[in-house]
Amino acid sequence: MKSFYAKTFAFTLLALSLAACAPMSQKPVADAATTRAAEYRPVILVSIDGFKPDYLNRGVTPRLNALAASGVRAETMRPSFPSITFPNHYTLVTGLRPDHHGIVGNTMEDSKIPGVRFRLGNSSAVLDRRWWDEAEPVWVTAEKNNVRSAIMFWPGSEAAIHGVRPSEYRPFDGKLSPSDRVDTMLAWLDKPASSRPQFLTLYFDQVDHAGHEFGPDTPEVTEAVASADVAIARLMEGLRTRNLDANVIIVSDHGMAATSPERTVQLDKIVNPALYTVVTYGSYAGIDPKPGQEEAVAKDLLKTHEHMQCWKKENIPARYEYGQNPRVPRFVCLPEVSWLVMPDAAAVAKAGKGAHGYDNQSKEMQALFIANGPAFKQGAVLPTFDNVSVYPLIMKLIHVPALPSDGKLESVQGALAQ
Repeated sequence: MKSFYAKTFAFTLLALSLAACAPMSQKPVADAATTRAAEYRPVILVSIDGFKPDYLNRGVTPRLNALAASGVRAETMRPSFPSITFPNHYTLVTGLRPDHHGIVGNTMEDSKIPGVRFRLGNSSAVLDRRWWDEAEPVWVTAEKNNVRSAIMFWPGSEAAIHGVRPSEYRPFDGKLSPSDRVDTMLAWLDKPASSRPQFLTLYFDQVDHAGHEFGPDTPEVTEAVASADVAIARLMEGLRTRNLDANVIIVSDHGMAATSPERTVQLDKIVNPALYTVVTYGSYAGIDPKPGQEEAVAKDLLKTHEHMQCWKKENIPARYEYGQNPRVPRFVCLPEVSWLVMPDAAAVAKAGKGAHGYDNQSKEMQALFIANGPAFKQGAVLPTFDNVSVYPLIMKLIHVPALPSDGKLESVQGALAQ
């Protein structure tokens, strides 16, 4: 990983300078083709996984900063709890909290799908619509309303949710470079008018990976942030040369906190590990007692602990809006930010240098929101809002009726030009 960043950093800085100099409003001389293109205004949702808003202050994001300055940015955007990847990506496109859309974790179990553990590396589970069908994402509703969608790597897009797939999508391939991801999207936009998508998504995961491996306050993360900015510049230049006046929304799913093996709580030192199963662990833990062992687990787990608090799922504080879905494990433990809950010493030894999933109100977990395009004001700054409200905004922009959700359009109404 280090060698990759070292090799690309010099190129990245050069590309950044060129991208920053590119005029944002210059367009080719109008002709019949460009006039038709001007009438086509796609909506593009871009996720830069794990991008903290203060990464914009590192001096390596000229294009993102320019888009924020000439469009709309939020002071921060508050993720939903737990502040991890799959739950929050599904929240962004459904407007529902994880408790309501059913993707309650990156790793989870469901008694109605016995013998299967949903996790990022289990491709058969990720493709199984039963995990996703508790909600309906933007692209499914859009397709039902004859609005074409093209989805690049967004969680859930590979499954036939409610029996519907996007018009275009790609199976996740972490080896596909950011530039190739952008070029794939631009190729979708080059399709004939009859098959061009109106709603598109794009996903970058390099910043998140660097944050986990090296920690958020490192040169490697800064280099990954710079690389993401180059990809955004490539996207915007591609739109400019095609004379496409797109509405672009750039978000992240969560932030990142520095962690270390020295800041860990070890579960097997608190409760006899023979009494329970650990469903998920790290920045928070989900624990299911073995049959007949709930009270024994509760006796030790619900005591006062340094750096960690545990609850039965029905007693999780209301502000987290989490714990009612059957997929939430019976006990949930939340450590202080930058601490990790680990099952045993072997897991502690593998602890990374960055994590997310903590209290969604903590400053380390806050997410990015930038919007730019003809639908948006210029130079506007929104106060912090909850990420559930991105969904009704998207639905308004693609002119498709929004389904009932936890989001509120009025939370982001100030971003709109009209």
